[in-house]
Amino acid sequence: MNNKYLSLGLIIIITFVASGIGSFVTSSFKEPWYSEILLPSFNPPSWVFGPVWTILYIFMSVAAWSAWKKAPEKKILQIYFIHLFFNSIWSVLFFGFHQIFIALIDLAIILIFIIWLMKIYYQLDKISFLLMTPYLLWSFYALVLNANIYYLN
Repeated sequence: MNNKYLSLGLIIIITFVASGIGSFVTSSFKEPWYSEILLPSFNPPSWVFGPVWTILYIFMSVAAWSAWKKAPEKKILQIYFIHLFFNSIWSVLFFGFHQIFIALIDLAIILIFIIWLMKIYYQLDKISFLLMTPYLLWSFYALVLNANIYYLN
């Protein structure tokens, strides 16, 4: 990928295709199941998720691209895309199969990948590291939320 903006565009497209899989499964299988389970009091309204994830996916993509450009070893995108796989299957596990506990395990794996990527990014590009911080915080919140949903149900 010689053209740096083409490579950024491809990373963004791949990231949003992965998120599209999760969105499709969520919209197809969320109801009536989700309305019937017990949710914690700190569960955000459904409309919050779309804007938050859009911003996070853009930040994640730019962070991966920026760090990849500076990485002497290009393996960084492999790690990012494997992480993206786990990110996209969370919705399949949670909303598609209603497997709250397995989705919780998936979230733990996602957090491990986020921390691993942030460690790599910190060495390569501090801005990439900072761009991942909201994603880390949101994913940790999601882990607490998912754990509470598991506990309540």
